[in-house]
Amino acid sequence: MSDPGTYCCAGGFYAPNEGGNTHGRGRCRPAPARSICCRGSVADGCRSDTVFEGARLIAADGRAPIEDSDFVVENNRFTEVGRRGQVKVPAGAARVDLTGKTVMPAIIDSHTHLAQTREALVDQLQRLAYYGIAGVLSLGQDAGDLPFQVRAETIPNAARYFTAGRGITMPEPGRTDIPYWITSEAEGRKAVQELAPRKPDLVKIWVDDRNGMYKKLTPSMYGAIIDEAHKHKLRVAAHIFTLEDAKGLLRAGVDVFAHGVRDKDIDDEFITLFKQHLNVQLIPNLPDRGMGGDLTWLSGTVAPDALKKMQEAEAARKPGVPEAFAIQARNLARLNAAGVRIGMGTDGPSAGWNPHVEMADMVAAGMTPAQVIVAATRTSAEILQRPDLGTVAAGKSADFIVLDANPVDDITNTRRIASVYLRGTAVDRAGLRARWTGRMSQ
Repeated sequence: MSDPGTYCCAGGFYAPNEGGNTHGRGRCRPAPARSICCRGSVADGCRSDTVFEGARLIAADGRAPIEDSDFVVENNRFTEVGRRGQVKVPAGAARVDLTGKTVMPAIIDSHTHLAQTREALVDQLQRLAYYGIAGVLSLGQDAGDLPFQVRAETIPNAARYFTAGRGITMPEPGRTDIPYWITSEAEGRKAVQELAPRKPDLVKIWVDDRNGMYKKLTPSMYGAIIDEAHKHKLRVAAHIFTLEDAKGLLRAGVDVFAHGVRDKDIDDEFITLFKQHLNVQLIPNLPDRGMGGDLTWLSGTVAPDALKKMQEAEAARKPGVPEAFAIQARNLARLNAAGVRIGMGTDGPSAGWNPHVEMADMVAAGMTPAQVIVAATRTSAEILQRPDLGTVAAGKSADFIVLDANPVDDITNTRRIASVYLRGTAVDRAGLRARWTGRMSQ
């Protein structure tokens, strides 16, 4: 610790009043760049073990929150997690006081489409980290080497990046030429064979005629793609629109739905098919319901003039829930009740805050806040097949958000962020904020 009178606290470090008066009440100050407690980098000469004390802990493991917790982070991983006073704390460990705060795992967005240049992509990943996102999966619009190069890197103050590389679809001229365009089973298998050496995190396919504008993959084509992917130990995520296509894909062995059914309410046969394929996961990607209300929580990444325009546009939206949302909300509620494994994704070129809006939409659709937290953390990590992510547990990567309020009470409390830790190190939110808005504080 930098001196005997310094004690870590949420978002910074505690120090006595000016003048060295330790009898008065000190305050939480912004963490210096090399703070032992609050930056946590062994490379910077800081301690490698820290105990975080007193927070309500939502581990996202299906159990009730621990109301007064201790957890230890060492070498970028959780090593001990439990109730306060019942956790083995390494001798001399740095201490971070989180009394009155709530901790949850950092979020994973399992469906995005991000930038194609390095500078823009890194900026997006840092904006995501600012809002507590530990990782994102870019699904099918990634060309060349850059996506796989970035995936292999650890970028400071940035979310992890995962990629499906180039997706597979029937020809869609006028939309995008990044995916493989195929017109036969053989071409579908060849596309998978070309992807396989890069070890994409998923194989993405589109099964959608875009309201009759294009031909879509036939059952024999997507069946061949799924079969070939499984031969290479790769899983397949499908963009879908109709109920009938969703049924066909379940029968063909698809692993992940990158959207819910959007053309109509699902039926009993679909529920039965899902129950016959218990490992299939769903990323709902609910349609826009509007961000609603006060947008000042975006002020950390949006300049004042731009934020004012966003607020005015939001205020001008017509009230009411669009029918597209209503259909998908009913379908999500029914699949959730049936025990389907549900993740979280935004399908967006993320500005960072999008996952928080999607999580609120999922609650509006009928899921509980606790269920949505699991969807956005543990299940999304399972979609990525990353058992080291998604929960607060010994051995996992120390990716977590410190919140000023409990999201189990109100899911929008995920937006009330005090600090974010990725790989055990605090994200420099103040520095990022200053870069984007010119302000160190909100």
